[in-house]
Amino acid sequence: MGSVLALSSGPGHQNWPFSTDPAPSRWDTHPAHWDTPPRWERRDGRLPNPGSFHSLHRSCKDVFPQQIEGVKMIVNKTLSSFFKVSHTLHLSAVSPSYYRFHVEHLQSDDYSKDKDAPALIGEMDSSGSLNAHSLLHLTERVRARAVFQTQQAQFVTWQFETEYRGNDFTAAVTVANPDILRESVILVAHFLQSVSSGLVLGGELVYHRGRAEEGGILTLAGQYSRPNWVATLNAGKGGAHASYYHRANKQIQVGVEFEASTRTQETTASFGYQMELPEANMVFRGMVNSRCIIGGVLEKRLTPLPATLIMGAFVNHRGDKLQVGLGVNVG
Repeated sequence: MGSVLALSSGPGHQNWPFSTDPAPSRWDTHPAHWDTPPRWERRDGRLPNPGSFHSLHRSCKDVFPQQIEGVKMIVNKTLSSFFKVSHTLHLSAVSPSYYRFHVEHLQSDDYSKDKDAPALIGEMDSSGSLNAHSLLHLTERVRARAVFQTQQAQFVTWQFETEYRGNDFTAAVTVANPDILRESVILVAHFLQSVSSGLVLGGELVYHRGRAEEGGILTLAGQYSRPNWVATLNAGKGGAHASYYHRANKQIQVGVEFEASTRTQETTASFGYQMELPEANMVFRGMVNSRCIIGGVLEKRLTPLPATLIMGAFVNHRGDKLQVGLGVNVG
């Protein structure tokens, strides 16, 4: 279901190494500027805007390495001040190999967090699957988002989201896969409120209706942040997701996550870290979790060339499996 699955903030936020699920595409996540509190709300004595519900665990997630397997090459090209394109070629012995074409049309308006705020994003791969993603700033406080996804000749996702950001709160409503003929729909409501300068409380309500079933899931969320650390907790009927992010210094960041799912009856604890070496133009991310999986990804900027070399390896000691990946990001 693509992005519809991402609507639920329950456990299982990422594809673990050695998972049979395909790696998520870039279109399926909010751009960074969407998850950052806007510039008009800060430092005048009022409580800050809490940002987007999707960004609650972002600080910790960014510390963990992304799975890489096989050989991957990414070529990015800026055609003009409004258009960017990228070509991705992935060769793998574990999952199907593919070619992916990605294009962005950029907007530059007075309400954008930065001048490269995406307005339209399109992506197509070699299997014929198409993803379309639209981001619009309707007013200074209201943002709209639409996502369409096809899998070869079939529509699998169509969803619409509207978000309102007040001075100290954020409210969002999403309608996913509405189907009048099948009498089915998924509705998601998010709300976050800044209680103090460091404390944010809120929740998520997911309602789904179909011919055979109807139900809802309520998830409560809280986040407490200080200048160099952030603690976040989501808990509800579907399980719990807790994370802790700490920035030790300019070079080292660490993150700890705990996930429990009532649906799969599984729990996972993970530790990740990121080490930056500016003098060597390198960034290393590593992780270890309770499933006996250890992995790391090294990114090396090949100056003066506009390219980055990516090397990664993940070992599953319990399943006696090894995955090694090599990639080059140009542009």
